[in-house]
Amino acid sequence: MRRYSAAQARQRFAEVLDAAERGQPVVIERRGTRFVIEARRMKSRPRARRKSLIERLDPAVAAGEWTWAWKAGGVAFKRRPRPR
Repeated sequence: MRRYSAAQARQRFAEVLDAAERGQPVVIERRGTRFVIEARRMKSRPRARRKSLIERLDPAVAAGEWTWAWKAGGVAFKRRPRPR
């Protein structure tokens, strides 16, 4: 078991966390009160699939048949050439 005063724990914070992560009991004492530090592994949750930020209304755009072209006035859609 590792024991630290509050001042020691503050100075050696990474060491305290490493010991707890290895499964060693860690006790921090401050003004007569004991605190026990233990590591708990969090269960990883599957990430929910986010909605797309861009809504594709045109099926040709969604299929990749269009690209962007730079023009003098800004950006415009341009039909992709079909592979031969």
